[in-house]
Amino acid sequence: MNIADFPFLKSLRNDRFFLLAGPCVIENEETPFIVAEKLVQLTRQYDIPYVFKGSYRKANRSRLDSFTGIGDEKALRILKNIATTYQIPVVTDIHSVEEAQMAADYVDILQIPAFLCRQTELLVAAAKTGKIVNIKKGQFLSGSSMKFAADKIRQSGNQQVMLTERGNMFGYQDLVVDYRNIPAMQQIGAPVIMDITHSLQQPNQESGVTGGKPELISLIGKAAIASGVDGIFIETHPDPANAKSDGANMLKLDYFEGLLQQLVKVREAVC
Repeated sequence: MNIADFPFLKSLRNDRFFLLAGPCVIENEETPFIVAEKLVQLTRQYDIPYVFKGSYRKANRSRLDSFTGIGDEKALRILKNIATTYQIPVVTDIHSVEEAQMAADYVDILQIPAFLCRQTELLVAAAKTGKIVNIKKGQFLSGSSMKFAADKIRQSGNQQVMLTERGNMFGYQDLVVDYRNIPAMQQIGAPVIMDITHSLQQPNQESGVTGGKPELISLIGKAAIASGVDGIFIETHPDPANAKSDGANMLKLDYFEGLLQQLVKVREAVC
């Protein structure tokens, strides 16, 4: 499927990329709108197609006492309100077959977490909603092997599939990015996204709280843009130190414009 066939990408310029960005999780009613307001203004300024990202619930947490959400329906309504208020598409994660249609009633794109990218029933359920499906590449997979995940969506009658690179496990508590995965996944015939912030996670820490290296966000992003990636995924928050999830690797919202300026310059230079 041609990238221009995706409705929200019809205006994508050759010297630009598209953006999926927002807080890790919908943690209250105020923060998502603060983030969306800022990013809508910036992406319109820089002519970048934008999708608001927010998980309505976090299922993959290390500890039982980790924050998971404010309630499914409440969080999904917030996502729908953002889409309506700013006239932008929204994306959220799903974790089980039962969640696929529930979430599809509120959002435009269903995202399959990396840990679940081989779950056939989940992929088929997401495909059958008719929504765009963004599959994150498992930390244990090569880019070329994502062909089979994409095939599950297409063979279920849905051609709208995107693929996301988010690093590979390096030992027990670190990730590395192999940029060869970007062209490998593009050869599958799907738009490819670079998940910058999750690629900088340091999972499985002894504390049970994931670490990260947000100081490398610019480096990972510029390298991805230079590698020809189609889209960028970034989690951002006004106050990452007090975010309810993934604060250790999120980009502070105040720094977002500076990063966009850098990425746009790189894209223009390599086009």
